[in-house]
Amino acid sequence: MIKPEVIPIQQLTILQQVIDYIEDHIKEEIDPLTLAEMAGYSPYHFYRIFHKHIGYTVMDYVLKRKLQFALHELVHGEKIIQIALDYGFDTHSGFTKAFKRCFGSPPSLYKLHCPRSLPQKLDLMSLHEKNIGGIVMQPKIVTRQAFSVAGKAFESVIDNVSYTRDLPAYWDQKGLTDGSTERLLYQLLAPKKHGEYCINLSRPEHEDRFTYLFAVDFDEDVQLPDELIHLLIPAATYAIFRTPLVGVDQFVPAIKGTWRYILEDWLPQSPYEVDEAVYDFEYYDEHCHYWEFEKIYMEIHIPIKERE
Repeated sequence: MIKPEVIPIQQLTILQQVIDYIEDHIKEEIDPLTLAEMAGYSPYHFYRIFHKHIGYTVMDYVLKRKLQFALHELVHGEKIIQIALDYGFDTHSGFTKAFKRCFGSPPSLYKLHCPRSLPQKLDLMSLHEKNIGGIVMQPKIVTRQAFSVAGKAFESVIDNVSYTRDLPAYWDQKGLTDGSTERLLYQLLAPKKHGEYCINLSRPEHEDRFTYLFAVDFDEDVQLPDELIHLLIPAATYAIFRTPLVGVDQFVPAIKGTWRYILEDWLPQSPYEVDEAVYDFEYYDEHCHYWEFEKIYMEIHIPIKERE
C-alpha cells in the first residue's frame, strides 16, 4: 500500500495564504508572479507545489474560482455583460467561451445546476486531513426523473451505520474487486449506457448492518435474472460531486475524503439537507478506468432538499 505523502504544515499555511488572497481579490487581475513572491518561492517552485497540492495550475485555479463567483452573481440576476467585465473578461463572448472551456456548458445552462450559495471558502488543512488529493469544486445541482437500475446486493455487519451509510462502497467484497459482478451485469442486462451505481440501501433502523446495491441501468423490457434485484430510484434533486483527479493509488482515499468533505464541510454550510426519502449513490463510468486515463475520478450523488 502506498502511503500518502506528508506535506509540511508550513507549506500548507503558505498555500492557504495564497488561496485566501485569491478569494479576497477575486475581481482583480491576479498576477502569478505576485503570488509566487507572496509565498516566498521562485515562480518555478511555486507553480510546481501549487499544482501538486491543489490539483490545478495557478491560473487554472484562479479562472475556475472567478467563474464560480461570477456564476453566483448570474444566478442571482446580475447581467452577464456586467459580470464579465467585473471579473476581467473584455466581452460577453469571451466570458462565455472561458466558461464553456472550464465547465463544459454555457453559463446559461450551468446556472440551472449550481448552488445558490456563495462558493465555499477553501480550508486546505481540512482537505489535507481528509486526504482528498485536491480541491473539490462546487457541485452541480440536478433534478432527475425516476429511473431504474438492477444489480446485486451486498451486506456487511458493521458498527456506526448512521455514519458509514455515507462512506464509499466496500470494494473488498468478493465479486467486486475481481470485476466478476460488473462483467455479469453487462452480460445479462446489456445496458445502453456504461456506468455502475453503488447505492446505499441502509436505513437508520438498520443498526448492525450496511447494505448496498452494485447496479447498472435497467431497461425493464429486459428479462431480469432471479439472482439480481430491480430498484426504482424515485425522482429527486441531487448535488453531484466529482472527486479530484488523482492517480489510481489515491483513488479510494480521494473518495473517502470527498465524502468527509461533503458531510463535514459542504452540507453544514449549504442551504440544503439530505433528502433521506431518496437513495444516495456513487457513480462510476469510464472516467475511473485507470487503464485508459492517467488521472481518474468518480461522482457522488447526494439527494437534497431545501433546509427547513
